[in-house]
Amino acid sequence: MRAITIGAGLLIGLVSLVGCQREDLDEPLKLSGKVFIFNYRVAEATYVVTLARNGPLPEPSFAEATFENPAGGEALITRTKIFPFWQKVSLESPPVRCVVKDHPYAISIKVLDGKGAVLQTIDTTLTSSLDQSILPGKPLVVGPVYTPNPDVYGADGTVDYAQETSCPDVAAR
Repeated sequence: MRAITIGAGLLIGLVSLVGCQREDLDEPLKLSGKVFIFNYRVAEATYVVTLARNGPLPEPSFAEATFENPAGGEALITRTKIFPFWQKVSLESPPVRCVVKDHPYAISIKVLDGKGAVLQTIDTTLTSSLDQSILPGKPLVVGPVYTPNPDVYGADGTVDYAQETSCPDVAAR
């Protein structure tokens, strides 16, 4: 009788493990990181989201990311091919302006197969611990060898680190 009880307990445990594995396979990618990157050298901010592979994906597969536009207006959409050998997928937005500290910005990611069918949807938010005011209004360097920007560093020795002033009033957020 005791052997039957132990066997039944093991069988229930195995069934519950199989259920967990099946649930994980429904999500081929898992959110593993998200951050705003402020690159002061080129005076740009971008969203960066990383996803970790959690299961198989058909070939080809794509990640379509929709990022809330901090400056207002239409959302920013990117589409990235997911290669079969990638264990991590990094998604980056185009440059954004007017990022406000402590404001949650919406991000929606759709994982698509080659025919455009949605395999998975990931919705999240990203809240920056900094705002756009840490960036200069103009890139500090230009060109592939980081040449000092003549619009910032004048020939007469003057320096213009002016910040961007075209962001709408964010007090209403």
